[in-house]
Amino acid sequence: MDTSAINERYSKLAEDTCCLSCGGAVNHSNPFPGEVCVDLGCGRGNDVIRMAQEVGDKGLVYGLDISDGMIEKAKKNAEKLEITNVQFIKSELESLKLPSKIADLVISNCTINHASDKTAVWNEIHRVLKKGGRFVVSDIYSLEDVPEEYKNDPVAVSECWAGSIKKDDYLKIIADSGFIDVKILEESQPYSKGKIEISSFTIFGKKAASCGCKG
Repeated sequence: MDTSAINERYSKLAEDTCCLSCGGAVNHSNPFPGEVCVDLGCGRGNDVIRMAQEVGDKGLVYGLDISDGMIEKAKKNAEKLEITNVQFIKSELESLKLPSKIADLVISNCTINHASDKTAVWNEIHRVLKKGGRFVVSDIYSLEDVPEEYKNDPVAVSECWAGSIKKDDYLKIIADSGFIDVKILEESQPYSKGKIEISSFTIFGKKAASCGCKG
C-alpha cells in the first residue's frame, strides 16, 4: 500500500474530530508502572498519553506513526498536558525505528491492516519486545479477499479495511512470528464494506520468556 498516500490522507485528518480507531486495544493493555510501551499507529497520541500516565515517570511510551500531521499533533497534545515521558517517532511499520528488546508492551489500533507486508510488521513487533513482553492489537480482518479496486482507494484506505486479510491468515502470521498464548479478547459481528464483509477483533499474545528461536 502506498505509504505516501496514507501520510497525506491521515495528515489531513490530524485536526479532524473523527474517530480513527476500530478497537480499544489500550483498554486491555494494563501497563504497569515503570514499563516501556509502544503504540503503533499512534495517531494524535491519545493512547500514548494515557499509557504514559499509567507507567509514570519511571516508564516511557513511544508513539510511532507514518503521518507527519499525526506526529505533530501528538507532540502538541503531549506538550499541552505537560506529559514528558513520551517520544513520538515517524516510522514505517515494516521497519520500526526502535532498538531490539526495548518494550514490555506493544499496542496498536486498526493500523497493521494498512501494511503491505504484515509478516514484516509482526516480526518487528517480536523484535522490539523484551522476552516475556506482550502485545494487544485491535485490527480488521476480511471474510474474503479484498477486491483489487479497493486496495488503493483513498476512501477504503481511510476506513481501515482496504488492506485487510482473512482471519486464519492473520493468526498464522502471528504464530509464525514466534508469539505464544495468542487469544482473541473481543470480536465484532461481520459487517459489509464495499463488496465484502469484514470484522474487527482485539488480540493478545506474548513473546516467550526464553526461547532458542527469534531473539
